[in-house]
Order: sequence, then C-alpha cells, then structure tokens
Amino acid sequence: MDARRRGTGATALPVAVVADKREAGEKQQGVPLADAGWAGAEPRGTPDTSMLMFFDSLHGLLRVLIISLLAYAWLVFVLRLSGKRSLAKLNAFDLVVTVALGSTLATVLLTKDVAFAEGALAFCMLALLQWIVAQASIRSSWFSDLVRSRPRLLVEDGDFRDSAMRDERVTRAEVEASIRKSGIGRIEEVGAVVLESDGSMSVLERSDGAYTVLRSVAR
Repeated sequence: MDARRRGTGATALPVAVVADKREAGEKQQGVPLADAGWAGAEPRGTPDTSMLMFFDSLHGLLRVLIISLLAYAWLVFVLRLSGKRSLAKLNAFDLVVTVALGSTLATVLLTKDVAFAEGALAFCMLALLQWIVAQASIRSSWFSDLVRSRPRLLVEDGDFRDSAMRDERVTRAEVEASIRKSGIGRIEEVGAVVLESDGSMSVLERSDGAYTVLRSVAR
C-alpha cells in the first residue's frame, strides 16, 4: 500500500508542475512584456520613427563629421604624394583609379563598418597600384598597349574616315561638334581630328607641312 502511494505520488508530481507552468503561462498572455517583468523587454507603445529620416543618432553625425575631416586630409596628402598622374585619365586604369578613389571616400564617410584606418589603407593601395602600372607602361610597350588604347585618326585633311568612326562607334555629328568647339567653321579647314585614349577629341587646323604629332596615332 505504501509502495502504491509512493508510485502515485511520483507520477502526480510532474503533472502538478506542468499544470502550474501552464497556468502561469496563461496569466502572462495579453500582458505587455515590460509588465510581465521580462528582462530586456521593450517599453510600451511603438517607437517614434519620425526623426529617422533625418538622422539616426547624434553619434552617427559626429562620426561623419570627424571622419570627413580625416579622410579628406589623408586623400589630399596621398594625391600630393603620388603626383599629378593620380588624377589623370590617360588610360582605362587611370579612370578606374579615379572612380575608385571617390567611391572609397564615400564608403569611409557613410559606412559605419569601415574604419578610418581601412579607408586610409585603401587610398594608399590605389595610389600604389597606379604607380606600378605607370612604371610598367613606361618600361614595356607591350604592357602600355594592354592598359592604354592608341589614339585613332577620325578626320584627315578635311575627309571623314568612316571606317575608323565605325570601329570607334563615333558619329559624324559628334565629330562635327568637337570641330565647332575648337572654333573652326568649315570641315575643309580641318587637318585632323584624333580620338584620344581618354575619349576626348583633338582638332588640328589644316597645314601645308606634315603633322609630326600624329606619329603615335592609329589610322
């Protein structure tokens, strides 16, 4: 009989515990988390998000202010140290570096996950890579042709070179616009129009002598 009572008590205890927990859970339903006493509970009501469209926090504004001053000063220092070539667009790699510098600066200023030291290192690496490419282009004509396209002659002695314009995807209207910008009003007065490596057009007036500056231009 004692054994039977012990067995009944042993099985009844977990049922009572489950019932107590279930009852406690039902009491918690419909009660805000803050009133229920939960740790880390959100306060009552919805947060005011009307100011989030203007700024996230004062700390974020202060970070942008400080990082802007540091990153701008460091970028100017790197550009001065690397020389005028860093802002040139003499080939495709120069254009990529110029765009990458601006993109890196914006990322450092507005992205909280990017530290100033990481952005400063990125500036240095871009300037270093451009210096390496420039030195390799000077020492190797093969490498220079790889990273830099040759200028192309589009107009010669007043005549349009249609095949060259088709290859470079340039229209006559675009060539004529560049001629007008140079101050020449008649195509017969044009000695040469050259599409440079950076995409700009150079216009030369017609001359009786030979054009010695066209030696490196592809025809």
